[in-house]
Amino acid sequence: MTEDAITQHIIDMLAGGHFQIADDNTFFFHDGDDKFPFATIVTKDNEFDKASKLERPGVFRLNLGVGKETFRALFGEQAAAPDYSALDKLMPHPLYAKMYWVCVINPSAKTFETVKPLIAEALSLARSRRTT
Repeated sequence: MTEDAITQHIIDMLAGGHFQIADDNTFFFHDGDDKFPFATIVTKDNEFDKASKLERPGVFRLNLGVGKETFRALFGEQAAAPDYSALDKLMPHPLYAKMYWVCVINPSAKTFETVKPLIAEALSLARSRRTT
């Protein structure tokens, strides 16, 4: 999957939400909420997050905030840290796993099919937080 195709998929799901691009990274918000994105696509390392080695040509990472139950169903208690630079592998986010964020670097079409429900969950959770 390309970064553009993933971005378009999320935009199509938003129906009232929006996205912003800053420093070549894309932040997806729901229903006009600009405080905290429910999903991001990052394209480069920064001083706080270099684990994914995003400086490689054409590499990007999709990040999603999912629910606690989903996170634990996917990864359990996660004793050992994965190779955060691995391509096409769903894994805990290198920095925000404690907040139940997941990520995947350059997902294939097959992997993206497994990620689509996670995107929907992330959006639903973000919207439910706004109403509470």
